[in-house]
Amino acid sequence: MLNFIYYPVSFILWCWHKVFGFVFGDNNAIAWILAIMFLTFTVRGIMFKPFVNQVRSMKKMQEFAPELKKIQKKYANDKQRQAAEMQKLQREHGVNPLGSCLPMLLQIPVFIGLNWVLRAFSIQPAGGGPKTNNYFFDQQGVESYVNAKLFGVNIGDAIHHASVLGGTGGGWNWHVAPVAVPLMILASVLTHLTARHSAARQAAAATDANPQAAMMQKLTMYVFPLGVLVFGAFFPIGLLVYWLSNNGWTLMQQRLVYTRIDKEEAAKKAEAKEKRDALAPKPGAKPKPGQKPAQQPKVTTEDKPEAGGATAASSGNGKRSSKAGSPHRFAQQPQRPQNGAAQQRKKPGSGGKNSGQKGSGQKRR
Repeated sequence: MLNFIYYPVSFILWCWHKVFGFVFGDNNAIAWILAIMFLTFTVRGIMFKPFVNQVRSMKKMQEFAPELKKIQKKYANDKQRQAAEMQKLQREHGVNPLGSCLPMLLQIPVFIGLNWVLRAFSIQPAGGGPKTNNYFFDQQGVESYVNAKLFGVNIGDAIHHASVLGGTGGGWNWHVAPVAVPLMILASVLTHLTARHSAARQAAAATDANPQAAMMQKLTMYVFPLGVLVFGAFFPIGLLVYWLSNNGWTLMQQRLVYTRIDKEEAAKKAEAKEKRDALAPKPGAKPKPGQKPAQQPKVTTEDKPEAGGATAASSGNGKRSSKAGSPHRFAQQPQRPQNGAAQQRKKPGSGGKNSGQKGSGQKRR
């Protein structure tokens, strides 16, 4: 029924076993251990992009965590409205609360597929006789896996082959414990350290504002490590190697991705600071003068009359003289008249003050 999972998993395992079997030998347990480890690394490499998106989603949730707290406080008595408003806010920021669980959910099919493929090596066919194939592995591959031993223990053995997990039963195999128990403890510790390292990156406000993230944080920090320690007794040695490799990869990947994101944020802050410093005036320096004010246009006699109400007369050469008042609004001095014009202006008019003096045709006696 789950062949769409079993065949891809067995194919990746088959490829890596061919590589390391060429170096160490097909029946060597080291070749099988390395094949299982690199199967894990291959799957985690495929899921690298979703993991980066998960980290960025967590960072965004930390940024608007105070807004989530306000919504929780505002709609404390209306849980339905509170959930609707929180989902609306998450959509506005482009955050999927289940995005942080996606890499973990994608690992579940791989875990199930590898568990069944490793157990299927030891399951005899219903009609009896030797097992001739196991998905991509032929009879030679099946015999190679069955005969591979690590410290005298077959890598397909478990402390207890529980039928619930796909085992064939058979009670407790305590001779497997010396190899399985250290792997169980190490896998449990790495699971806790990985979850702890991830939780240390999340602000307390973000987890308080998002109950789903807080619940997943507690599960990964305490429940999952305890589950590995307890249920590891029912996993074959090869599956414990997978779990150990998976958590070791996750811890290393988290450190690398978090460091890269921290550098990106530091670069953005430095760039923003440089822009602010470039726009701001230097300490002690005067601000740069702006553009010179535009000069007012000269006012001609056609536009404005002179101070006495009279307009300037045209000059003899046909050009109209400028009005009184310079562009700086200082009164201009009147132009001196030409000689002929001055003599004409000096002639006293009739009836003036000097009309009785030296009048035309009159002589003083």
